[in-house]
Amino acid sequence: MTLEDGLVLLGFVALSGLVATSGILFKPGPWYVGLRKPGWTPPNLAFPIVWSILYLLIAVSGWLVWRAAGWPAGAFTLFGIQMVLNFLWSWLFFGLRKPLWALADIGLLVLAVAATAFAFAPYSRTAAGLLLPYLAWVCVAFGLNFSVWRLNRDRGVFA
Repeated sequence: MTLEDGLVLLGFVALSGLVATSGILFKPGPWYVGLRKPGWTPPNLAFPIVWSILYLLIAVSGWLVWRAAGWPAGAFTLFGIQMVLNFLWSWLFFGLRKPLWALADIGLLVLAVAATAFAFAPYSRTAAGLLLPYLAWVCVAFGLNFSVWRLNRDRGVFA
């Protein structure tokens, strides 16, 4: 690995870390604790563990495409879109307490992650494959977001 490779990898890790700060800035807190949740809700400890792993996979995925092809505009436009949508979700759900808005965001995120994996595949099948656990977790998160919205919409707190 060259110095440039290492610096670019560090840049991807930093970008993933920046996106992860959304979960630090907008935490679940007492509001979330008081909501009805489906029985299949993962334990609270699962979220930081899973997301830490996923953010690392996202960073390595982007780096592998960069190493293989430089900066293919279409693929990295999709990568950027999914990162923005990822960041926005915590703000919408926990910050604004708007689970329906967050549901729309995460629905778009599912599509953006799938599109990114598809766009990465011609450059690096490994990079595309590294996004599949992320896609699976975001699909679970979509289902959880939907369930929380549905279970609590009668409380009059959701738009």
